[in-house]
Amino acid sequence: MNDVVMISTHDLGRAGALRGAFTAAGYGTELVTPGERLSAEIDAVLLILTGVDGEGGARSLAEQARELFGVSAFAVSGDSEASGSLRGLLDEVFTPTTPTDDIVLLGRRAVQRRRLQRITGIVGETDAIREALERVVQIAPVDSTVLVTGESGTGKELVARGIHALSPRRHKPFIAVNVAALSETLLESELFGHEKGAFTGAIDARRGLFELAHSGSIFLDEIGEMPLATQTKLLRVLEQREFHRVGGEKPIKVDVRIVAATNQDLRRLVATGDFRRDLYFRLNVLHIELPPLRDRREDIPRLVGTFVQEAVRRHDIRFPGITGEAMDVLREYSWPGNVRELKNLVESMVVLAPGRVIAPEDIPREVREPRGSSLLPAPIPRDRSGRSGDRDVRPELEFIFRTLVDLRMDMDELRREFEVYRRDTSMVDGVSVLRRIPDSGGGFGAVEIGTLGPGSEPGFPEAEDSSVRTEAVTVEDAVVFRAGMSMEDMEREAIQLALKEVAGNRRKAAELLGIGERTLYRKIGKYGLEE
Repeated sequence: MNDVVMISTHDLGRAGALRGAFTAAGYGTELVTPGERLSAEIDAVLLILTGVDGEGGARSLAEQARELFGVSAFAVSGDSEASGSLRGLLDEVFTPTTPTDDIVLLGRRAVQRRRLQRITGIVGETDAIREALERVVQIAPVDSTVLVTGESGTGKELVARGIHALSPRRHKPFIAVNVAALSETLLESELFGHEKGAFTGAIDARRGLFELAHSGSIFLDEIGEMPLATQTKLLRVLEQREFHRVGGEKPIKVDVRIVAATNQDLRRLVATGDFRRDLYFRLNVLHIELPPLRDRREDIPRLVGTFVQEAVRRHDIRFPGITGEAMDVLREYSWPGNVRELKNLVESMVVLAPGRVIAPEDIPREVREPRGSSLLPAPIPRDRSGRSGDRDVRPELEFIFRTLVDLRMDMDELRREFEVYRRDTSMVDGVSVLRRIPDSGGGFGAVEIGTLGPGSEPGFPEAEDSSVRTEAVTVEDAVVFRAGMSMEDMEREAIQLALKEVAGNRRKAAELLGIGERTLYRKIGKYGLEE
């Protein structure tokens, strides 16, 4: 029997309802009793506990489901404390009032997610990776174009293969092409084919990858590296479902689902003119963002275990294991190369194992002692300017040099601003002063921040201790601020000082304060400054 959902008999009434609902949804069902030893012969895809007992029967079933079948476990329980004791073994917990149809819907998604992981080899149970897998399950059945983004090594091609495997096109071709690995001329010929004599060496007509993928899916990796001329042709395929071979005159109709991937920010490339805006929107109909490994560190032990099994099986050698301290080192590393880097490291540890359990000192030094925080990965777009000069300078070095220059300029500017701030502001006895600076026209257009009391900057009036400790004082042409004053207190003092400066002329006072006369009249009434 295929795709069997196991349902516990803690609550026979609920178990019967769930059995009927899953049977109607096309699944086989198997009732299991608490404490029963599960048979490894059935093809179980899900376990549903209709209750959580205190005798260990529910825990035993959940542990067996995880160990024997590697499947999800759901629970229907009104006892939050009992279900909480199974934390880590349950994927979902439902209340007794949860509709049966909702349980079936989430159960179907969990089954599809597990199937997707088996098909693609994607490993992980953290929320970040589960969310990405849920997106794959949701969008796989439709024909819309998909854009998969994420850093290099996060598994974008695995996701593309999973989308194809769960789609109605799964029995048709799936063709993957790395756009960055081909030159502009060769890329166009590979994608769309060419006619005989279209260019030197074209001794015969050849079908392109789009023709070969007809009725199936094509995966365009590193789509951000595609030349603008080829982007135009790709846009026509998306809009008209047709293209011309290189050197051809007859349009060729094609039915292909496109899944594109990139580790670059396509919006930035659109802004710089290196990627067509209309193509970006046509590709980004459905979007899946894959998290970097550093954002799902809880998956690292599970990934290590999977990669160890694969390496041991492939090389037919024995691996003693890895200590908890060494696993902590792997968990703390930032993994700029993501899952690909982890897989390569695990394989090297399996092959070069010293005949004992791997300890922290057996892990490469760059992993054990990373030199500070890395700014990488920083994707560097290919130079499309067509300039022939400076060929001896690598784009990566030019990018780093410019970044360092910009950083130095920013630091110099911040240093200058800080020096100005430090010169103009300081604290003495918790009191600061806002002072107006006369301008060349005899007015007071600027404001300077200084201090009162011992150590005041030159030109600031000294204040006696008694005045410093009052809530708010006016000293000559300065408004004094002390911790605890409100903005309204400061505003009242500033208006008072301005009126005093212009001998009560409200029009000039409004100009001095930079506000309208109506506003000044209103605030004078608010603060009772009519006299």
